[in-house]
Amino acid sequence: MVNKDVDRLSTTLYALSDPTRRAILARLALGESAVGELAEPFDMTLPAISKHLKVLERAGLIERGREAQRRPCRLAAEPLREVLEWVSDYRHFWDQRLDRLQDYLEKGKKRARKRR
Repeated sequence: MVNKDVDRLSTTLYALSDPTRRAILARLALGESAVGELAEPFDMTLPAISKHLKVLERAGLIERGREAQRRPCRLAAEPLREVLEWVSDYRHFWDQRLDRLQDYLEKGKKRARKRR
């Protein structure tokens, strides 16, 4: 059985897996932007950008509004916090691995000095 939180995490990670979508989020971190403005730096059609925005919206990473003809988008960072929490669960594991690597490298340096 799939945990609802894990499913949301999977949706968020999928949305973050594409470099175009990450670039869109980076732009929105600077402030609200219209769809046309978001599309400018990319060599793709507005419908293609809209598909990326739908993926981000489904993941809860952006919110879209409507102001007359303008469709402003803004960053919704809550799912990013959830990714950070999930990744931080593995920090202890990586810290231990890096500590062991550091010990190994220091022992290698000591052995090299003794050979001189």
